[in-house]
Amino acid sequence: MARRELEALLSGEADANDCYLEVHAGAGGTESQDWASMLMRMYVRWAESHGYKVEWIEETEGEGAGIKSATVRRQRPQCHGWLKSENGVHRLVRISPFDSNARGIPRSLARPSIRWSTTA
Repeated sequence: MARRELEALLSGEADANDCYLEVHAGAGGTESQDWASMLMRMYVRWAESHGYKVEWIEETEGEGAGIKSATVRRQRPQCHGWLKSENGVHRLVRISPFDSNARGIPRSLARPSIRWSTTA
């Protein structure tokens, strides 16, 4: 049963292709840039631990911490299929390590975007 579910998950037209992963910080300044950096680091570490080749294409550093945006290319069979569900806004709610006054609980936003490569 699990094998059939996996085959169904990875049966899309472009699922066998390599892919590009972009992460962009959302509204929220340093907080969102830090969250975008954490997300990208998580995706890269996961990919490397699963045998993916990761090629850094672009990275724009944030002003105080983190990144404004970054793009990597991942290479391995079924790459797009595994990552396509990560598209969309990701939110982090935490007490800010960047606000010494601890004014409220900021909501940090970052948006991963997964695009398939034309090569499989």
